[in-house]
Amino acid sequence: MEDAWRAHALAELHRSGHRSAAARERVVAALAGRDCCATAADLADDLRRSDGGARIGIASVYRALELLLRLGLVRRLEVGDGTARYEAALPSGRHHHHVVCGSCGRVAQFSDEPLEQAIGHLSARLDFTIEAHDVVLRGTCPACR
Repeated sequence: MEDAWRAHALAELHRSGHRSAAARERVVAALAGRDCCATAADLADDLRRSDGGARIGIASVYRALELLLRLGLVRRLEVGDGTARYEAALPSGRHHHHVVCGSCGRVAQFSDEPLEQAIGHLSARLDFTIEAHDVVLRGTCPACR
């Protein structure tokens, strides 16, 4: 998934007329290396560690994320702690959901086919075309119990 999404994101940036930019490409690479959501600060920390301490400004990370969001290449996730998290939006539409610990703030991902089917049934019952959805469950993680 990492290489496929990264290649897709870079191609879409080029197709939409955005010139190559080192900071933006580094943010794309950092997102591609994640299997779940990350804050802008998390991504900046990842980049600092992976580049041997080379600094990328948090403003550059936010600018890159906002552009990727506008192009539909990332999803923005709010889990209720006031900090936005971002993750790659796969071109296939495949996605996962999140569970958040109310004590420590840990975020974990999950997929559940029966939940997806229930959302499909709900769509039919409400006579709405559901184009996208986010499910964030809140609870207590094993470490905090």
